Amino acid sequence: MAEIKPFRALRFTKKAGDPASLLCPPYDIVSEPERRALLEKNPYNIIRLELPREGADPYQTAARTMENWIRDGILREDDEDSIYVYEEEFSVSGELKRIRGLVALLKLEEFEKGVVLPHENTLSKAKADRFALMDACHANFSLIYGLFSDPEKHARETIDRMASCAPENDLIGSDGIRHRLWRSTEKDLIDSLAAALRDKQIFIADGHHRYETALNYRNYLASKGLIRSPHDKANYVMAYLIDLDDPGLVVFPTHRVVHDLERFDKEELLMRASAWFTVTEYPDRKNAKAVLAEHADEVAFALCTNKTGFTLLVLNDRSALNAALPDKSSAYRELDVSALHTLILNGILKIDDANMANGVNLLYTRKIDEAFALVDQGKANCAFLLNPTKIPQIRSVADAGDKMPQKSTYFYPKLITGLTMNKLF
Repeated sequence: MAEIKPFRALRFTKKAGDPASLLCPPYDIVSEPERRALLEKNPYNIIRLELPREGADPYQTAARTMENWIRDGILREDDEDSIYVYEEEFSVSGELKRIRGLVALLKLEEFEKGVVLPHENTLSKAKADRFALMDACHANFSLIYGLFSDPEKHARETIDRMASCAPENDLIGSDGIRHRLWRSTEKDLIDSLAAALRDKQIFIADGHHRYETALNYRNYLASKGLIRSPHDKANYVMAYLIDLDDPGLVVFPTHRVVHDLERFDKEELLMRASAWFTVTEYPDRKNAKAVLAEHADEVAFALCTNKTGFTLLVLNDRSALNAALPDKSSAYRELDVSALHTLILNGILKIDDANMANGVNLLYTRKIDEAFALVDQGKANCAFLLNPTKIPQIRSVADAGDKMPQKSTYFYPKLITGLTMNKLF
């Protein structure tokens, strides 16, 4: 099953400056103004490698930059094979939480082998971008985020032992999230951790595009005869792995905002939806989140079309959904987002899968206030608010071999980029 191994992480040295100024959020949530601000704060920020924009060929520019930083002592590989422990400390609704997992190399496996399982669909454009960067730099700059089931807590006990000393990094990001990193070179602990994970499946929480890109890159190198041993680092990808029962895990929903439809009629939409949903009007949209939470064990979502109230839709007839998704598992058909995409967005509003993926008439946001604002400003026809997907649902869908619609989950907080990097060769 899952195979991990230690590695010598490429890391920033003291020469690069304040550690907190060297890190960045995941590249796909960094806007261009945010990117420029990071580089103004510190020109060595990892965003210069992870999201290159400079030069006629930004990917080659990133490769040259990385080699220059290694030559100049800005980046240096650790001197021993290590497993790293990474912890994030953060607040949600006033409650202090922590998640703690390990950073190691995870052996790349095709999804059909059932060792590493995806839960969301991916886009070709994003994979092409990541492949070009990987081909130029031969490195992993950011982490795959994976979950494993550890009811006996064998892995967690070993991870906690690795983190029983003072961390090598302890810093607070601009968003107030605290990041701690420990490093262990103790062979007994590393072997114990590898053994604890050997019979596990890994569920990808975040980083589907990067995982598939790493698979494609490995296969590309193999086709060129550039992988000569099963132990070559290109057979692995740098990953953060955490127990899916960790009490600190938080999943936020990603709401859907519909825009630029040629024709949108709320009353017609609700009339047609009432064939499968119980439709209830509420006068104050400020209560939408709380009302949705009361229906967390049902297939439900809220529709917002104006500045005041909202409409709750609760599925009461599954026949149409089952008929529309005959090849999907029961776990997939239990998802709020499956019903929304299949019956409403696709079935009634005629927004097909390609449209959804490319954002022609659909935007995604984690923030309810942003969804409201787009409706209020007349920039959207309507917004659909959802409950967060539950961890057991993610596991069930992956186990069934299905993939959720894109943007079905938002694991919070995102993993910081730049604490560890992995140079393939």
